Amino acid sequence: QVQLVESGGGLVQPGDSLTLSCAVSGIIFSTDAMGWYRQAPGKQRELVATIISNGNTYYTTSVKGRFTISRDTAKNTVDLQMNSLKREDTAAYYCNKNPPLSSWGQGTQVTVSS
Repeated sequence: QVQLVESGGGLVQPGDSLTLSCAVSGIIFSTDAMGWYRQAPGKQRELVATIISNGNTYYTTSVKGRFTISRDTAKNTVDLQMNSLKREDTAAYYCNKNPPLSSWGQGTQVTVSS
């Protein structure tokens, strides 16, 4: 059974950094791509970062150069390092496979505000 538990969100100011972490069970990193997604109020959930089985990473344009996705296969975690945060990064953040499973974790809220 797959479990996804996100953590690390919070209230930060523009320009700050934050690292999100996702504890994963039931997914094999060596074969499955993992992604971080976000959903802002009134908007559809969007994929922001992906790490595939060989370790290559991909980012949506709006976060490229600011966000870094990584994984720790020993700990079964997937992290999202977010730098130079902007107000438009405010959203609930989720991790899931890419493409995503039908079930999602509870997410972690990131609010960027001065």
